[in-house]
Amino acid sequence: MQLTVDGVTLSYGDRRVLSDISFSLNPCEQALLLGPSGSGKSSLLNIISGLQTPDEGSVSLGGADMADDGDATRKHHMGIIFQTLKLVSALNVRANLLLAQKLQTGGVDRNLVEATLERLGIADRAKARPFELSQGEAQRAAIARAVVVRPKLLIADEPTSALDLVNTESVARLLIESAEESGAMLLIATHDDRLRSYFARTISLSEGRLAA
Repeated sequence: MQLTVDGVTLSYGDRRVLSDISFSLNPCEQALLLGPSGSGKSSLLNIISGLQTPDEGSVSLGGADMADDGDATRKHHMGIIFQTLKLVSALNVRANLLLAQKLQTGGVDRNLVEATLERLGIADRAKARPFELSQGEAQRAAIARAVVVRPKLLIADEPTSALDLVNTESVARLLIESAEESGAMLLIATHDDRLRSYFARTISLSEGRLAA
């Protein structure tokens, strides 16, 4: 399954946010989408995940056009770690993961949930609700929730924006290892240049355009 972004252009009124963005990711490939704040990264992630429609161009995942089949493709093939994490506050960590599985796959795999919590070092926090977690624990919970649906594409938006160097390294390695273990493509959007060293491929975005 390949991700293809072809000629994506987006404007908000008179302001051009994205201009003719094209790139692709091959199965299991990992890439960093790097650019300063305001360069259009989050808008591009929204388009890739089918949450927003471009003015021009297209995005496809495994041949499915996100403009036509975005809801189903996102539901069945994507794991998304939003900048605000979006954990369900009324549910504990374990229940958040089980809910994600049920919504995206139609069933639950409790063994996978428990193994993922253990691997990410938050098994002892499985009964805690999001407001009871530290920032690092909440990030791990969000990563776990994205991974347990066995996505073909794992997306993260600014996962290290407020972290020190030690925690940045920890989160980067968690995302990379999680993608590798689930066989997913990984695309991280960030302005954090510290992440560059973890990726063989960097896609640079500047003022809505791909930089050389």
